[in-house]
Amino acid sequence: MQLRLEPRSLTHPDAEKLISEIQQEYLARYGQADHTPVSAEQFSPPRGRFLVGYLGNDPVACGGWRSGEELGGELRDTDAEMKRLYVAAGARGRGFARTIVRVLERTAREAGKHRMVLETGTEQPEAVELYTSVGYAGIPTYGVHKWDPASVCLAKPLLDTARDTDTR
Repeated sequence: MQLRLEPRSLTHPDAEKLISEIQQEYLARYGQADHTPVSAEQFSPPRGRFLVGYLGNDPVACGGWRSGEELGGELRDTDAEMKRLYVAAGARGRGFARTIVRVLERTAREAGKHRMVLETGTEQPEAVELYTSVGYAGIPTYGVHKWDPASVCLAKPLLDTARDTDTR
């Protein structure tokens, strides 16, 4: 079965269900939920996007980005920050996270963003492996986790390779 991605608000019941699952993962791995301030408006066009992935009618994955200016100057206005990338345990190992990352990168690029940034952690080695395998590299920590030794921040340029490599 193929993953179907639908734009949703952070306040949509399916998004809230998946975000609650993410918070439980954080609690299990770090002993606390993620308290990064986020609002539904930050993930609404044109300031951002939030997607929920479905298998049939079941929400099984999500992820979004918000504009870098939402972080009060720590990031560039041309940055997009990826947040809440998650795949439910029963749907993992099928490439759904990679699919969501590609779509988020594309929509951020289409919105004029030049770089995608994100914060993950040392207790999520599979996330770090995913991001580095698709071209993300380490950057200085930022945001509410700036001084957290478990924080891992990464970034990737968002180049339109079709346009940037066209020599005609």
